[in-house]
Amino acid sequence: MCLNTGFGLSSISFTIIIFIIIFFIIIIIIIIIINIIVIINIINVLSLVLQVGNRSVTMALMILPLIGSVSVSETLVAMITVCLIYMLMKFLHTDVPEGLRRLPGPKPLPIIGNALELGDRPYLSLTAMAQRYGDIFQIQIGMRPVVVLSGHETVRQALIKQGDDFAGRPDLYSFQFINEGKSLAFSTDQAGVWRARRKLAMSALRSFSTLEGTTPEYSCMLEEHVCKEGDYLIKQLSSVMVADGSFDPFRHIVVSVANVICGMCFGRRYGHEDQELVSLVNLSDEFGKVVGSGNLADFIPLLRFLPNATMKRFMAINERFVTFVQKIVTDHYNTYDKDNIRDITDSLIDHCEDRKLDENSNIQMSDEKVVGIVNDLFGAGFDTVSTALSWSVMYLVAHPEMQERLHQEIKDKVGLSRSPVLADRNNLPVLEAFIFEIFRHSSFLPFTIPHCATKDTSLDGYFIPKDTCVFINQWQINHDPELWKEPSTFNPDRFLSADGSELNKLAGEKVMLFGMGKRRCIGEMVARNEVFLFLAILVQRLTFHAVPGEPLDMTPEYGLTMKHKRCHLRATLRSTE
Repeated sequence: MCLNTGFGLSSISFTIIIFIIIFFIIIIIIIIIINIIVIINIINVLSLVLQVGNRSVTMALMILPLIGSVSVSETLVAMITVCLIYMLMKFLHTDVPEGLRRLPGPKPLPIIGNALELGDRPYLSLTAMAQRYGDIFQIQIGMRPVVVLSGHETVRQALIKQGDDFAGRPDLYSFQFINEGKSLAFSTDQAGVWRARRKLAMSALRSFSTLEGTTPEYSCMLEEHVCKEGDYLIKQLSSVMVADGSFDPFRHIVVSVANVICGMCFGRRYGHEDQELVSLVNLSDEFGKVVGSGNLADFIPLLRFLPNATMKRFMAINERFVTFVQKIVTDHYNTYDKDNIRDITDSLIDHCEDRKLDENSNIQMSDEKVVGIVNDLFGAGFDTVSTALSWSVMYLVAHPEMQERLHQEIKDKVGLSRSPVLADRNNLPVLEAFIFEIFRHSSFLPFTIPHCATKDTSLDGYFIPKDTCVFINQWQINHDPELWKEPSTFNPDRFLSADGSELNKLAGEKVMLFGMGKRRCIGEMVARNEVFLFLAILVQRLTFHAVPGEPLDMTPEYGLTMKHKRCHLRATLRSTE
């Protein structure tokens, strides 16, 4: 239940960059050719003026023929060029206060900065840079400086101990099109505004996830939604296996997960073949790919005025999401009953109505902001969880011995006559360790949403100016050899005690997936509970296998959330005895 964004280079982006380089080189060469003669003439004129001084007006008039050789337009071009060069140097140069150090980092190229060095897997490129420059360094993407933070203690220092200094969001161009600029996660609203909206969203999410279930067998509404959707998913996979002999794990898991957040946000569920929900789910996947490929207009302002097919797709996707949620929210407004709060949307509307009647309320919440919050909860609520679960199934197939070990634990501690519930969590340490290791090893959220310095500040002696964009490399933290023994190896036992009977919670706290500090994902606990319940139900009831002759490809595809390549697997029902 968390959103993040990264920056990578697709083949189209690479072509655009090459075009920009060639274009600017031609322009620069033309300007240089035009101005060399002009500037030389001006210098000659100025030197003569200095030599003349106050000797006589007659000698001064001798230089007029030289001035005449420089046209007014040439002089204007030269002056503008000098001014632009000066402004560019001032923009790129940062005065470092005494006692602080300038940030290290690779030398940027003109116009494009270090964009070419990021490649199509920026989390790996930036991890390699961290090994060379340290946990705090600066790159330049296009015209924009970006500070990259790595290392668990460094990130903890920035986001928790100096949380207010790094709690901002950068004013990236593309952010204004997410939820029409009203997104809670991406908004650049002032601290008081986004904190009030965050508090409201957390309160609504917590109240409806912990609300009592409709029957005594469920401890809360979230547990009821997940358990029922888990049963639907088992039946759906069994049906697909009979019909087709294999299934696409992401295709079916994502609909079940989406139905949980639909139930909590909208008070309704959709069938697995419902075209409206399926198309929206596919749209979310496309959104992740578009955002993950990077939007150069965020970092090279000139590109905002040029035709951009990727940006058009990005805006169209956001418009469809907003339209979908707007329709549901409008229906909720029309049927709103203060004495019958049905779901999270009703709860948000109720809060806004109370605020409108409260003259002492410092911050009013507009109806558009409600749509933005619901859109954030809905979009993030199924993408993160469904990605985690589809990766979980892939790891189960890749490690069949672990799959059997997990089933045996559930069989011993829960039994096979009932579905697992949240109360079983403390009795299933191996399953918990398996989930932690999936979060760490896959690191399918390689970066947090970019942060921004809210004021001139320093970190570990390095000066960081106000409004500097800050990337948090979660992938590096989860694969740091100083934190993890053999980090490239998939080993859930690293999160267990020596005898395997207890979860090592201290080790689990070092895994970074949902961010940290004041901007930490508001739906983290809901997401963790969903992943645990769905996975426990799947492991209890099904055995997953690869399709013979089709090798399992665990290579992640870079995007907003890194997903595995689409594939087909097999599943068989387990015995209930």
